[in-house]
Amino acid sequence: MLIATLPSPGSWHAAWEEVAALALLAIAYGAVVRKYEISTLRRRAFDAALLVALAAVVSPLATLALHYFLWAHLLQNVALAEWAPALAVVGISPALAAAVGRHGAVRAFVHPLVALPVWLAVYGIWHVPALYDAALRHRLLLDLEHGSYLVAGCLLWWPVFHEVPRRLRAGAKAAYLFGAFVLASPLGLVLALLPSPIYDFYEHGPRLWGIGPLTDQQIGGVVMAVSEGILFFALFAVFFVRFMAEEEAGYSPGDA
Repeated sequence: MLIATLPSPGSWHAAWEEVAALALLAIAYGAVVRKYEISTLRRRAFDAALLVALAAVVSPLATLALHYFLWAHLLQNVALAEWAPALAVVGISPALAAAVGRHGAVRAFVHPLVALPVWLAVYGIWHVPALYDAALRHRLLLDLEHGSYLVAGCLLWWPVFHEVPRRLRAGAKAAYLFGAFVLASPLGLVLALLPSPIYDFYEHGPRLWGIGPLTDQQIGGVVMAVSEGILFFALFAVFFVRFMAEEEAGYSPGDA
């Protein structure tokens, strides 16, 4: 593959089918805004989710991910599986969450003991080298990968930000977030520590800026681990502080 036949690393990617899917999602969200009393702050969070997802699939990051660098692809995955879903779930009002949470399938899949394993499974399966390389070579498979990240990410964050169909106390949310990080972090660490590249697509692809395949993989593993750590530990800290405040508020000298 000649680098002259590839797009410029600073060019934008024409992911029309993914743009269309995000546009339909925006239209659907707009249709329920008035009915379910969604605040301006929540609407802005949902707008930010759409912008993060859009940037991940059409910006130069997508071009770098699809043609040049594993680290760019791993950052793209984090944006689609964690950042955008978190913002999207925040963008759902309690009234809308209650309406959605009444459905049996939703109730089942947003249970913490289901949502977390599903998210971990989706993340892990798509990073199997054979499937990872196949998705980079087949656009519909890549679309499926990105879509499954968004859906699984929304399942992951639902118990953190919504009280229906089941309410978790702050301590349970802190434990849930800590568990998610502990179970997800080995993937990035393994990629950073492996002695040789594992993805053929990037190992034999064009090189830019003097970054070799192994260095690319090491950077990607660190990027994934650090970005996940920042998000999960920031939210863990929020809910742990709330948990401590709840415990302190419920304590009296007579309890000792």
